[in-house]
Amino acid sequence: YEAPNMQNKKCGKATWTVIFEDSVDKDALHSLKPLQSPPPPPSFKVVQRKQRIVCLILDVSGSMEGSRILQQQQAATHFLRNIIEDQARVGIVALSTFASTLSPLTTIDSDTARENLIKSLPKVASGLTKMCLGLSQGLQDSGDAFGYEIIFLTDGEATDNIAGCAPSAIQSGAIIHTLCSLLLNAVYYSMQKCAMLKTSNQLMDAFASLTLSTGDYINEPVQLESVGARTSDWFNGTVSVDQTVGNKTSFVIIYEISFPSVYIQSPSGSVYTQTNMSHDVSQKTVTLNIPGTTEPGDWKYSIQTTILQALTLTVTSQAAQADVPPITVKTHMNQQFSDGTKPMIVFAEVSQSYRPVINADVWATLEDPSFTGADAFQDDGIYFRYFIKMVNGRSSLKVRVKNQDGQTRFAVVSLISILVQLNHPKPPVFEEPLDVGNFTRTDIGESFEVKLSGTAPPNFPPNRITDLSAVIQEDTVLLNWTAPGEDLDQGTAKSYEIRWSFDLKMLRFNFSNGYSVNTTAVSPQKARSVEQHSFNLNITIQNGTTLFFAVQSEDKQNAKSETSNIAQASKILPGPKPSGISNPDMNLTGLVISLCVVTMLIYLMSALIVNPNNKISSQLIKTIISLIFILFNFLI
Repeated sequence: YEAPNMQNKKCGKATWTVIFEDSVDKDALHSLKPLQSPPPPPSFKVVQRKQRIVCLILDVSGSMEGSRILQQQQAATHFLRNIIEDQARVGIVALSTFASTLSPLTTIDSDTARENLIKSLPKVASGLTKMCLGLSQGLQDSGDAFGYEIIFLTDGEATDNIAGCAPSAIQSGAIIHTLCSLLLNAVYYSMQKCAMLKTSNQLMDAFASLTLSTGDYINEPVQLESVGARTSDWFNGTVSVDQTVGNKTSFVIIYEISFPSVYIQSPSGSVYTQTNMSHDVSQKTVTLNIPGTTEPGDWKYSIQTTILQALTLTVTSQAAQADVPPITVKTHMNQQFSDGTKPMIVFAEVSQSYRPVINADVWATLEDPSFTGADAFQDDGIYFRYFIKMVNGRSSLKVRVKNQDGQTRFAVVSLISILVQLNHPKPPVFEEPLDVGNFTRTDIGESFEVKLSGTAPPNFPPNRITDLSAVIQEDTVLLNWTAPGEDLDQGTAKSYEIRWSFDLKMLRFNFSNGYSVNTTAVSPQKARSVEQHSFNLNITIQNGTTLFFAVQSEDKQNAKSETSNIAQASKILPGPKPSGISNPDMNLTGLVISLCVVTMLIYLMSALIVNPNNKISSQLIKTIISLIFILFNFLI
């Protein structure tokens, strides 16, 4: 228990306990029997990813008419122009009453190939929504479907039995990304409308997240920013371009009604206007492609409109250098289903080639509340937020990470009906942290479904303190920790209870039996603030004493948090300097001086013995005696 490892600090339970009592396999583990013979030798299979093949199955039924078909076209154009990597093969299938191939599989080997695919995108919507026909056509175009990707975008209102054809599509080995409609466990969840399609950049974010890493980070796009606003005035902001990205940087502005005035300023002051941008009137899209390598620093954008309309900005880039991986963010939810009794937790892994980006603050906005948070395990670059205000339906999370002046901002925004399945294991943590400048990243997280029981949501207690530290200075104890919230990490707790003990196990398993510390003068601060408290114990702390400390917090409903990690501190006073032992450096100096003195005396005596009649000048003798006197004084 005393070992200062992460298991003891974060879990508070032994590894054996976690495996056999808390594991999902705990029942099976108890019935395991030792092997009667040695296990078979392991076998290894080396695999290499094949060429990426993607089919866009796009809904062009009557319910997609109007703004939906336009937004689908805008997002698919962004995917084909800025997201899908070179040398991938892409096909396009349209589904309505019938399914048709708009473009066969085409290799992305030039900008011309990309633009030809964009020209093939559907622009007119009519007919029924025959999803099974679309799925069948897409799989047919692929040939061998194993590893083949399907991006299935629909309004979610099927007119055929999708549950009947979904299992065979899933069993084909194809990777199916579904936007709005939900092909999960061969069950189709019908939706009355697709709220996700209300804004363009939500759908563009979904397309931008559909990337599968090949390990070739040089050609993989990185989404720096994705923001939107509905305004009749100015829409301003800043995008931080760090030194890890800069190639093929594009600013894509989408407007709802009329062409706005767009100004983009580089860090050095160069201003780009509409004359430097391409304008697609039919798609209501303005694009600025920065030539060469983008200048690192803060890029400012100012978009002006004189009428009330929706405006969105999406910024993507690629690695600036072949030997410098870009900073990336990946998101993960702790559960896919919730009844409201447990909080959802979204994790964001901020890294550069699996090396953590640390020393970051985390910020989130969800509906009205604003709150802050930090990394789950210090210095591993993985940040988390609790998500406790939920409504019925299926949603996913958009994560925005921004680093300004050494602090990373992490935003969680609720989206509707996007299913992007990720399954990333937590990477190894390297010891050397990265020193990064300002940067901006966005990512779409996994989807989750909420089915509330109708009863009032539970009162969540303050979250557990995991970074308590203690120091003893003379007879004063100094404690530091990060403040929890009223509900998990949101709000402000009501009070703290601090206890200490000479026995670590007693404090861990029987917190209330520890010695209490007077905390009447301690007022909890807002969640994620740094708490510091010093106090004197009612005992004299002897030299060599080790004490253990723990904290619990309480909310206004008197719900208590779990006991914090156990912090230990020892009082170690320096002992008296042993007598008879001098400075070793002085000993060496004295030895050298002694040798010099002895050498001079030997020289003087030798001169007299060898030639007693030799008359040595009195001045020389005086000089030698003076030197000997000075050396002895220095030695003393």
